[in-house]
Amino acid sequence: MSVLEMYSEFRSEFPNIATKADEIHIEFWGSLDPEYTYSWFESLAKALHREMHNGVEATTYKGVFEYFRKAYLFGGDEAKNCIDVSFTENLFWRVQPEKAIEYWSIFPDLLKGLYVNFHNRTPA
Repeated sequence: MSVLEMYSEFRSEFPNIATKADEIHIEFWGSLDPEYTYSWFESLAKALHREMHNGVEATTYKGVFEYFRKAYLFGGDEAKNCIDVSFTENLFWRVQPEKAIEYWSIFPDLLKGLYVNFHNRTPA
């Protein structure tokens, strides 16, 4: 699966959080452009930051996390790299531990490993 295919599929499956990521992405990049798909997944991580900060229940995004777990397992090298670098490494970055703990508890172990391998610590 290419990153562009993952982007299209994700947007179709999770339109509510995709719209929030679009807003953040447009604020920074000025538009939605397939050329910046990797960056869009970073914007998605930032949208989830806001959700954590605003106290949105983590289970709201359990399906999102499961989507990325499956895409990492079955999506191929391009999808894996994007999930690791653009999404997972940024997801909990600078989120207060008390805001991250509920999300971290439902984050798939496979993806937790990617985060810890990069940051050398857990977020909560």
